[in-house]
Amino acid sequence: MNKRIVILGAGESGTGAAYLAKKKNFDVFVSDKGTIKDKYKTFLNENNIAWEEGQHTPELILNASEVIKSPGIPNDAPIIEELKRRKIPVISEIEFAGRYTDAKMICITGSNGKTTTTSLIYHIFKKAGLNVGLAGNIGSSLAKQVADEHHDYYIIELSSFQLDNMYDFHANIAVITNITPDHLDRYDHCMQNYINAKFRITRNQTDNDAFIFWNDDPIIRKELEKHGIKATLYPFSLTHENGVCAYVEDHTLHFTRPIAFNMEEEEVALRGTHNLYNSMAAGISANIAGIKNEKIREALGDFKGVEHRLERVASVGGVEFINDSKATNVNSCWYALQSMKAPTVLILGGTDKGNDYSEIEELVRKKVKGLVFLGVDNAKLHSFFDGKIYNIQDAKSMKEAVDKAYSMAEKGDIVLLSPCCASFDLFKNYEDRGLQFKQCVRAL
Repeated sequence: MNKRIVILGAGESGTGAAYLAKKKNFDVFVSDKGTIKDKYKTFLNENNIAWEEGQHTPELILNASEVIKSPGIPNDAPIIEELKRRKIPVISEIEFAGRYTDAKMICITGSNGKTTTTSLIYHIFKKAGLNVGLAGNIGSSLAKQVADEHHDYYIIELSSFQLDNMYDFHANIAVITNITPDHLDRYDHCMQNYINAKFRITRNQTDNDAFIFWNDDPIIRKELEKHGIKATLYPFSLTHENGVCAYVEDHTLHFTRPIAFNMEEEEVALRGTHNLYNSMAAGISANIAGIKNEKIREALGDFKGVEHRLERVASVGGVEFINDSKATNVNSCWYALQSMKAPTVLILGGTDKGNDYSEIEELVRKKVKGLVFLGVDNAKLHSFFDGKIYNIQDAKSMKEAVDKAYSMAEKGDIVLLSPCCASFDLFKNYEDRGLQFKQCVRAL
């Protein structure tokens, strides 16, 4: 009898996993408690894959040999709890796809900067002419690519949710950009649980592998000893410290190993301190993969950036509008504010994930002239910021937020959308939030 693979969730990740499972001749069934997008229904039908939506039918799921879970489904969802009780293995799409490829895996996680770093590494590898795929939280499904294509390398952005259900997967190069509180609602409000999820990226690494990390992150430094990491360590830092293999000195990025090279800071395409970190992590990854220094320099110099991450939208009446909708936690917003060079009106709010706004308080006092709270429930924001900033207004739609922010701003100011929160109270996702912001700005 064929092994039965059940996939929970029919988005990009789930349908890709179903497709690969079908190609491997498993008995495949897809179940989504929500509504499946038409394009994915068509794809499943074209490939003769059985599916259901709007429910999880126990008798069709609990007979699985193995279940592949969408990262968006919490580990304490009733169907997952029941699978655990029955000792039916639950894995991620990345874990499943990794079984069927011998490509080198360059994997990136972190609370902030992972999308930019992933995109940057992919850009360098592509520019160097390597046969490379982009997957994970970004790009198309790894499972679908493994089923249809052959790549020598995959650059994979991994969220903590994806890492939770990875067991035998092996990253040849693992990158942790930083670790700050995020998604604590999914981790029993326990920071250590979240940290442990991030460090799963180093699981199964051997002494032939590489682990790249930000040396100045106190959490990463403290955790290094705990996880028995066998990989060669490649720490990077803003300052020249003992043992770091990339740092900044005299406005120059210095890479010391495996092959030493330098690059002027002003030649780096991406601006802001946080992007120097991202550029160092990407440069080290490419260096380890043997890409020539001149190719790394060239790619770091012409990278265009990531949509919804400190993306300049337009200048209206001398006011610059910046879309940082991807800032779904407080630390992301801190990096955004740190790079603002003019008085700023900040739009923030959404679905709070157990946020501590004290991290941005000093920067808000120093740089922000007005706040617009965009959300269904702004009570927590008001209780923290009221009395600290003179001009605070509420908005229940993106148009209202943009209009109010524009009226607060003067020529030479910046309006920054950097919400600190998830988007699900008013928007489909952070992309929808960012796109609506751009449309409203362009309509001013």
